[in-house]
Amino acid sequence: MPSTPGVKAGGEISGIAPTCVLTSIVMVSTKFAAAIHPGYAAIVFTLFATLGFALASQPAPTPKASPSASARERENAAQKFVDQALQTWQERLNLKDWKIRAELVHPNKLEPKTLGNVHWDTDTKQATIGVLSSYEYQLPYQEMLDDMEFTIVHELVHIELASLPRSDASRRIEEHTVNELTSALLKLAKAH
Repeated sequence: MPSTPGVKAGGEISGIAPTCVLTSIVMVSTKFAAAIHPGYAAIVFTLFATLGFALASQPAPTPKASPSASARERENAAQKFVDQALQTWQERLNLKDWKIRAELVHPNKLEPKTLGNVHWDTDTKQATIGVLSSYEYQLPYQEMLDDMEFTIVHELVHIELASLPRSDASRRIEEHTVNELTSALLKLAKAH
């Protein structure tokens, strides 16, 4: 039975937890990796080639609540933002044949010191992305939304890579690669 790591803030891998053969769980770290493993170069090229002109044709998601909104309004606006970001990035990454949903979750649904996770099944092409609830954020409103979008894109990149062989040795490299790809994709999207 394969197991999947959680990645803590700072990029270190937490304890390994067993999972079902068809299901994978991946955590997003609060820090970005510094380098991409050469073995992922072809995947990086393919991923960016898949994006094509989609970035220029789709506007980025926009928040709907003001920074001074009540906690409940902020959570509702964050969920709408996350749903819109998921839809936008799912299209950009050509994952339209997947049924993916995102939900705001409390820290007890995540590994310690992580901001999100993803559970997927490659046979049914279904996934659920957990994103840390706005109730738990101490960041200013826009920074919180940016962080949530990073989590969505990060987890979608993991889904994009789901068909690749995985091992305990490759997981740290994959996490670093996913962080770098996510950062590059978001920078590219903001440049357009």
